[in-house]
Amino acid sequence: MRGIRLGSIFGIPIKLDATFLLILPLLAYLIGSDVGTMVEEVLNPAFGAGIQTGALTGGYTPFALGAAAAIGLFTCVLLHELGHSVVTMYHGYEIDSITLWLLGGVAQFAEMPEDWKVELQVAVAGPIVSVALGVLSYAGFSLLAGGGQPVLTFILGYLMLANIVLAAFNMLPGFPMDGGRVLRALLARTRTHARATQIAAEVGKGFAVLLALFALFTGLNLYLLALAFFIYMGAAGEAQQTVLKAAFRGVTVGDVMTGGDDLRTVSPDDSIAHLIERMFRERHTGYPVVENGDLVGMVTLGDAQSVDEVERDAMRVEDVMATDIYTATPETEAMDAFQTMQQENVGRLPVVDADGALCGIVSRTDLMTAFDIIQQSGAASGESLGREMTPFGR
Repeated sequence: MRGIRLGSIFGIPIKLDATFLLILPLLAYLIGSDVGTMVEEVLNPAFGAGIQTGALTGGYTPFALGAAAAIGLFTCVLLHELGHSVVTMYHGYEIDSITLWLLGGVAQFAEMPEDWKVELQVAVAGPIVSVALGVLSYAGFSLLAGGGQPVLTFILGYLMLANIVLAAFNMLPGFPMDGGRVLRALLARTRTHARATQIAAEVGKGFAVLLALFALFTGLNLYLLALAFFIYMGAAGEAQQTVLKAAFRGVTVGDVMTGGDDLRTVSPDDSIAHLIERMFRERHTGYPVVENGDLVGMVTLGDAQSVDEVERDAMRVEDVMATDIYTATPETEAMDAFQTMQQENVGRLPVVDADGALCGIVSRTDLMTAFDIIQQSGAASGESLGREMTPFGR
């Protein structure tokens, strides 16, 4: 996820997504609007807080309390994510960033641990941090209860409850939430990582459907609906990535690229009209652009279509081609090439050798065709694929 960088902790970039700027004031307003109810129905009767409601509900005080509690909650979410991240780094994995956003926090790992013991430790680290924060908040709350600090008592009481709820909710089996990752880790004890991911993802999607139904039948809770959607899409996406990674283990770009006599290139001097005619005849939608044997760019059907029809005889490939291009080598892992295409939103990569000379091209179609063949060959041989190969806090 992209966002505004605030700084770093333990070398991990801390970011704010734009949606955070929307949810923070809304959350502050909701907490502030509910101060009186929370004091009278939860903190005083259940925990003996002894808070005088009138001291917190006059003027702008409720909304100042709401803002302080909301900032405190997101700080706890950040610490929850740091719990995951520190344990991950301890085991030698890199953390790209931690981002606070609409639904809480997300720690982006450069690579997910596949060792079930490591994943189990990483998954439970966040909830353990949240429980610890809840206990610390309760200790402070207990010391202040009945005293003359109603504002601080309320904030500590809110954070006490919020952290316990945060830990408990995240341990539900809604993969890719923490509980879902615990489930995958336990499943991976006796199964391949890919198969464990598939099962955990199906459980996670089922949980997301139930959460969405609960949100619909309890007053159209938009936050829970958004969270259900995030869990469902996250489960499906990570399952797909894990299965692809398992299938492509040991497969390089050189195994699937188009090269040799089948490689088609264009010249920067070719007209757009000639380019479109070649695309129609050869059934290709993207070409490397080569001049004097050197790769100088990439041109796609979208580039060609951006030129008005009356100008296509006069305009040249060099006028529309992309010169800032991403490349791969024959030794590049197929999965790495696929991830580059996804991250950079490109449909194909030119392949260059150690000397920088063009030797092929690989497209998403090439990779997905290879995946289908690997999948079908695995099914035909009777082997399962891969056998050989925070809502608030996540």
